[in-house]
Amino acid sequence: MSIQDVLNLLGGVALLIYGIKIMGDALQDLAGDNLRKLISSLTGTPLRGVAVGAAVTVIIQSSSATTVMVVSFVHVGLMTLSQGFGVIMGANIGTTITAQFMAFNIQKYAIVAAVIGAFLTVAGKDRRHRQFGSGLVGFSLLFVGMGMMQDAMSFLQGRQEFFRLVNYHEIIGLLIGTGVTMLVQASSATVGLTMVMASNGLISLPAAIAIILGDNIGTTITAVLASLGGNRSAKQAAAAHVMFNVIGACIMMTFLTPFSVLVSYTSDETARQVANAHSLFNIINTMLFLPFVNQYTAFIRRIVPDNRKEADAARNTSYLNPQLITVAPAAGVDAVRKEIVRLGWIAHGMLKDCYRILIEKENKIIPEVLMVEKTIDELTHSIVNYSTEVGQQELSSDLSLILNSCVSGAGDIERIGDHSENLVEAAQYMQEKKLKFSGKALTELDGMFSLALQAVEKSFRALESEDCNISDEVFEIEPKIDQMERVLRARHIERLNSGKCEPATGVVFIDVLSNLERIGDHARNLAYIVKDVERVHLKQSAKP
Repeated sequence: MSIQDVLNLLGGVALLIYGIKIMGDALQDLAGDNLRKLISSLTGTPLRGVAVGAAVTVIIQSSSATTVMVVSFVHVGLMTLSQGFGVIMGANIGTTITAQFMAFNIQKYAIVAAVIGAFLTVAGKDRRHRQFGSGLVGFSLLFVGMGMMQDAMSFLQGRQEFFRLVNYHEIIGLLIGTGVTMLVQASSATVGLTMVMASNGLISLPAAIAIILGDNIGTTITAVLASLGGNRSAKQAAAAHVMFNVIGACIMMTFLTPFSVLVSYTSDETARQVANAHSLFNIINTMLFLPFVNQYTAFIRRIVPDNRKEADAARNTSYLNPQLITVAPAAGVDAVRKEIVRLGWIAHGMLKDCYRILIEKENKIIPEVLMVEKTIDELTHSIVNYSTEVGQQELSSDLSLILNSCVSGAGDIERIGDHSENLVEAAQYMQEKKLKFSGKALTELDGMFSLALQAVEKSFRALESEDCNISDEVFEIEPKIDQMERVLRARHIERLNSGKCEPATGVVFIDVLSNLERIGDHARNLAYIVKDVERVHLKQSAKP
């Protein structure tokens, strides 16, 4: 084998991997916010997880990326281990679609697709056309890479002695498939190489299937690496992935001969047989495990026991996992949305505590509430930094709109925290000066607080569920807050003019009204995020 043959082989592998990446990026961009919604729906029953996991993997063209998301979501408590395992099984099925593409013998048409794709990429009228063209280029590179690998290995035809060890000892093929996939961290590259070797008659179908089984084991390395910095739940998700593929491969190796016979009946073409073996293995493996998801996850928890301290801490862990930024920017955008919802409920709790301090005179909680405001500031800073990194990725216009809206929303939540801090400082001032609100003033503030809390609560519920009906309720409440602020201000000025209220107390009363009115404004701004999301949804549904 000459140096040129080696370079052609490596170049073919590189083009194959690059083609998959380009095609995945284009599909993600074309999917836009639909991908974010799909990722948001990853939680659910294991059966639904299988379906959604397969769909996400087909779009992003990487089972490793999907499993990294699963590890991240389990780490932050966004999904249970059982739900995550369902998604992992679906990802294993979804990744076989790429192999089915590669099995088509359309190398001669790949250049045509590349030319059309390049034209659309350069001369497309809008971003959608350009991304479609980019996807075509990536699709064509799959077959260009396969052709280069085919040519590079053609000289080995008739020299099966080089592959005798693999053909006679399939366990060696299993180990080779595992090792190569761990090295390149791209299971489709290993599958492509296996197709080429089998098509050239260099390895038998059982040997090729053994390599494919090893490929399934090797692809779990990405999840393992992703879990290293995670908590015990993340490690359980990675272990579930590894054990699932290892156990499945061991079972299939036991029945390798009958399985090979079954696969041979599925097609007359060797490349298609390899692709079908890849698909059938993962479908059969999923069908074997799906009825026993709860028992299997319980078994994983016995191998990797829960850590109670970590479980408690996980509830306070941010959704902003840096790995999501490069794995799937759409997941990063949704992580920002989830994080501002979490931050929002913290701010809502702080506002409720302000009510307890000002109206119910629970001054002992003042230090604790002031610490919450610092937490809100720190989390807002983290959200903005994370969003900046996400924004530097190739995002569709829809995802960019949602991300920018969420960043603005984080600023609104921080301002709610600032206004709440002002309310606490007003209570401290009254405590120091030994001032008291009259019964009438307390009743009026109680009503103002009630409306402000309703507006804030509904804005976060709307954002959490992306429900425009709830956001509309915020738009109805906010004008009432403005009207109440004007009415109560006028009444209080009358009390001041008539001498029924002390001037110092009156200043504090007006200040409290002003802060609550501003909190209502920020709640309205947060409700507008849901409107932005709705516009994106309508735009997506209107596309042909």
